[in-house]
Amino acid sequence: MNFEFTEEQRMLRKMVRNFVDKEIIPNMREWDERGYFDPIIWKRLKELGLLGVCIPEKYGGSGMDYNSLAIVCEELERGDTAFRTAVSVHTGLNSMTLLQWGTEEQKQKYLVPQAKGEKIGAFGLTEPGAGSDVASLGTTAVKDGDHYILNGSKTWISLCDVADHFIVFAYTDKSKKHHGISAFIVERTMPGFSSKSIKGKLGIRSGNTGELFFDQVRVPKENLLGQEGEGFKIAMSALDNGRFTVAAGAVGLIMACLEESVKYCHERKTFGKEIGKHQLVQQMIANMEAGLQMSRLLVYRAGELKNKGLRNTRETSLAKWQACNFANKAADDAVQIHGAYGYSNEYPVERFLRNSKAPVIYEGTREIHTIMQAEYVLGYREDKPLNNMLPAWPFECDKETVTDS
Repeated sequence: MNFEFTEEQRMLRKMVRNFVDKEIIPNMREWDERGYFDPIIWKRLKELGLLGVCIPEKYGGSGMDYNSLAIVCEELERGDTAFRTAVSVHTGLNSMTLLQWGTEEQKQKYLVPQAKGEKIGAFGLTEPGAGSDVASLGTTAVKDGDHYILNGSKTWISLCDVADHFIVFAYTDKSKKHHGISAFIVERTMPGFSSKSIKGKLGIRSGNTGELFFDQVRVPKENLLGQEGEGFKIAMSALDNGRFTVAAGAVGLIMACLEESVKYCHERKTFGKEIGKHQLVQQMIANMEAGLQMSRLLVYRAGELKNKGLRNTRETSLAKWQACNFANKAADDAVQIHGAYGYSNEYPVERFLRNSKAPVIYEGTREIHTIMQAEYVLGYREDKPLNNMLPAWPFECDKETVTDS
């Protein structure tokens, strides 16, 4: 398995890093304090082609491989988790799911403008009473002629107030439990749809997060994603993509912790020498480096499986679980290295620590991933091929099929 970067990937990393260094990091202290996501960043992400990195060119994307998406997520989270989250949800959870499960008509209508950055996509699975226990969904979809009528709500939905399109999961037949869940493409402009942001978050304060509400929302039958009853499969495959981007972002957060800590180790002196000379500080730096390298290898391994069009649920789960744990520990150690200054937003490490907590909860808690890995080893769980898999890379390009939306 070759993890050597191509010239294209090296150029991509350099471009995103320069963007983050010049346009995100200098503003993050203010944006975090205000809980503000500057709309100009969406425009810049579009201009740089970062909203459709691994979507085939024939659907308006850049046609790069899945590890290129990982590189983008690493570098964006190095700036702040909110910006990686935006790409994770828009690309990983929504656009890649449309690529995997959508009809050609759905791809042309929804995927193309999203890959071009003209529209924003989001994902609605979690509910107040349904997180890890997906089968406890309360949202329903009742067939009514050529439409489905959706009623219910979702919570902790990223991009809730800014997204144009949502992939929403609802029961079409509760008697079948998780086999009765279906997926729908819902547009913000559909009557009966509304959203509301959540305030007072511990971290990722620059990210828009909140609730979705469905009050007799009429969704055309053409917006059913996949078949009735395939919603659980679709959700799990979407999480394979979302978790991959979260894991890659965690690598970026470890990078940020390490860079800031090394810088501070050379600036701060105690007992007549740089604090980097003290062995217990060195131990924390060494652990960050080990976590960075191990996490990156796990992420790129999962990405290579995606590139080959192979099932990667087990590998992606392991990468997400471990990378997020390493990032949380790296952020905690970065605050410790900075001492009292680490407790102040004069330095970014306190924001890193706050941001690092959410990823060990969302898209599968660390406890869920622990159970998953144990069940794979014990033989209680296995990865069977899905009917629908992401297309292997390199994609077949047919730019003439792209339509203006």
